[in-house]
Amino acid sequence: MNNYIYTTSKSIKNILLLIFIIVLFSSCGNKTKDEWTSWIYPDKNNTKRSMNNGIYDTLKECKTSSLLKLKQLNILKSGTYDCGLDCTFHEGMNTQICSKMIK
Repeated sequence: MNNYIYTTSKSIKNILLLIFIIVLFSSCGNKTKDEWTSWIYPDKNNTKRSMNNGIYDTLKECKTSSLLKLKQLNILKSGTYDCGLDCTFHEGMNTQICSKMIK
Protein backbone atom coordinates (compact mmCIF):
# COMPACT_ATOMS: atom_id res chain seq x y z
CA MET A 1 0.00 0.00 0.00
CA ASN A 2 2.78 2.44 0.89
CA ASN A 3 4.47 1.78 -2.46
CA TYR A 4 1.22 2.60 -4.25
CA ILE A 5 0.83 5.92 -2.40
CA TYR A 6 4.49 6.82 -3.02
CA THR A 7 4.19 5.99 -6.73
CA THR A 8 0.90 7.91 -7.05
CA SER A 9 2.23 11.02 -5.30
CA LYS A 10 5.38 10.88 -7.43
CA SER A 11 3.25 10.63 -10.58
CA ILE A 12 1.11 13.57 -9.49
CA LYS A 13 4.25 15.65 -8.83
CA ASN A 14 5.58 14.78 -12.30
CA ILE A 15 2.27 15.69 -13.93
CA LEU A 16 2.11 19.00 -12.07
CA LEU A 17 5.71 19.76 -13.03
CA LEU A 18 4.94 18.99 -16.66
CA ILE A 19 1.87 21.25 -16.61
CA PHE A 20 3.91 24.05 -15.04
CA ILE A 21 6.61 23.74 -17.71
CA ILE A 22 4.03 23.74 -20.53
CA VAL A 23 2.32 26.85 -19.14
CA LEU A 24 5.66 28.59 -18.65
CA PHE A 25 6.86 27.98 -22.20
CA SER A 26 3.50 28.65 -23.83
CA SER A 27 3.29 32.05 -22.13
CA CYS A 28 6.76 32.97 -23.45
CA GLY A 29 5.45 32.78 -27.00
CA ASN A 30 2.48 35.07 -26.39
CA LYS A 31 3.62 38.38 -27.81
CA THR A 32 1.27 41.27 -27.99
CA LYS A 33 0.24 42.33 -31.46
CA ASP A 34 2.65 44.67 -33.22
CA GLU A 35 1.58 48.26 -33.77
CA TRP A 36 2.99 50.42 -36.55
CA THR A 37 2.78 54.21 -36.14
CA SER A 38 2.86 56.37 -39.26
CA TRP A 39 4.95 59.56 -39.04
CA ILE A 40 4.63 62.17 -41.80
CA TYR A 41 7.39 64.72 -42.43
CA PRO A 42 6.14 67.61 -44.61
CA ASP A 43 9.77 68.55 -45.38
CA LYS A 44 12.04 65.55 -45.90
CA ASN A 45 15.05 67.77 -45.08
CA ASN A 46 13.61 68.66 -41.64
CA THR A 47 12.61 65.53 -39.77
CA LYS A 48 12.22 67.45 -36.50
CA ARG A 49 8.83 68.59 -37.78
CA SER A 50 6.46 65.64 -37.98
CA MET A 51 2.85 64.63 -37.59
CA ASN A 52 1.38 61.38 -36.34
CA ASN A 53 -0.76 59.73 -39.03
CA GLY A 54 -2.25 56.91 -36.96
CA ILE A 55 -1.51 53.40 -35.74
CA TYR A 56 -1.80 50.33 -37.97
CA ASP A 57 -1.70 46.56 -37.54
CA THR A 58 0.84 45.87 -40.30
CA LEU A 59 3.82 47.58 -41.89
CA LYS A 60 2.09 47.40 -45.27
CA GLU A 61 -0.97 49.28 -43.94
CA CYS A 62 1.30 51.90 -42.37
CA LYS A 63 3.22 52.47 -45.62
CA THR A 64 0.06 52.63 -47.73
CA SER A 65 -1.61 55.11 -45.39
CA SER A 66 1.55 57.24 -45.18
CA LEU A 67 1.85 57.52 -48.95
CA LEU A 68 -1.86 58.30 -49.23
CA LYS A 69 -1.53 61.09 -46.64
CA LEU A 70 1.49 62.58 -48.45
CA LYS A 71 -0.56 62.55 -51.65
CA GLN A 72 -3.59 64.14 -49.93
CA LEU A 73 -1.40 66.91 -48.52
CA ASN A 74 0.15 67.39 -51.97
CA ILE A 75 3.66 66.87 -50.56
CA LEU A 76 4.51 63.56 -52.18
CA LYS A 77 7.76 64.97 -53.61
CA SER A 78 8.79 67.32 -50.81
CA GLY A 79 7.73 65.20 -47.84
CA THR A 80 8.50 61.75 -46.54
CA TYR A 81 7.33 59.27 -43.92
CA ASP A 82 8.51 56.65 -41.44
CA CYS A 83 6.70 53.74 -39.86
CA GLY A 84 7.65 53.04 -36.24
CA LEU A 85 7.19 49.66 -34.59
CA ASP A 86 5.67 49.56 -31.08
CA CYS A 87 6.20 53.24 -30.26
CA THR A 88 5.75 54.53 -26.71
CA PHE A 89 6.03 57.99 -25.24
CA HIS A 90 9.16 58.58 -23.15
CA GLU A 91 8.45 61.17 -20.42
CA GLY A 92 12.08 62.12 -19.75
CA MET A 93 12.93 62.69 -23.40
CA ASN A 94 9.48 64.12 -24.17
CA THR A 95 9.27 62.15 -27.41
CA GLN A 96 8.08 58.89 -28.94
CA ILE A 97 10.54 55.97 -28.86
CA CYS A 98 10.04 53.12 -31.32
CA SER A 99 11.70 49.72 -31.34
CA LYS A 100 12.27 50.03 -35.10
CA MET A 101 11.79 52.70 -37.79
CA ILE A 102 11.24 51.73 -41.43
CA LYS A 103 10.48 53.75 -44.52
